[in-house]
Amino acid sequence: MIVLASGSRARQAMLAAAGVVVTIDPPRIDETRIQQAMRQGHAGAAAIAATLAGLKAAEVSARHPGALVIGADQTLDCDGAGFDKPRDRAEARDQLLALRGREHRLISAVALLRDGHPRWTHRAEARLTMRDFSETFLDAYLDQAGAAPLASVGAYQLEGLGAQLFTGIEGDFFTILGLPLLPLLEVLREEGELQQ
Repeated sequence: MIVLASGSRARQAMLAAAGVVVTIDPPRIDETRIQQAMRQGHAGAAAIAATLAGLKAAEVSARHPGALVIGADQTLDCDGAGFDKPRDRAEARDQLLALRGREHRLISAVALLRDGHPRWTHRAEARLTMRDFSETFLDAYLDQAGAAPLASVGAYQLEGLGAQLFTGIEGDFFTILGLPLLPLLEVLREEGELQQ
């Protein structure tokens, strides 16, 4: 049995589209508090993503003996500044204005645990360059996108309207969506959870 320790619809959809059957059990950890504490300790975006992925998997693993538990997290870094999922439209607007015309990094981390024991961890990074869009465009984008930007650490969803915000992307599409899917599938095969 495979358990996904995430409430992310994007991660669920990626795994389902790849034919991976999972049980969904979102973790019960205070991600915001952990992120804030780590940032105060000067932890970088990659360390935060890896730590949260591991903590999510560990918390859920305790509830599913014998299961292989997938924990994942994604962080955004722009010149050393970290960004979180915006709480409302105003925060999404401010965040997109801060990223406008600049390059940023998305770091996606994944951790696999079985019975609380780490089996595998992985981090992947993508670099995205946002175009220098007008505020008129931004307001129209936010009107059209509705609540979707609030579900993304970058306040955009590249698989939808968010594609219009960018001029360049370097990296794996699955990493941008929040889960380094191809290496994960390989490890699931090695663990006997998928056919070789």
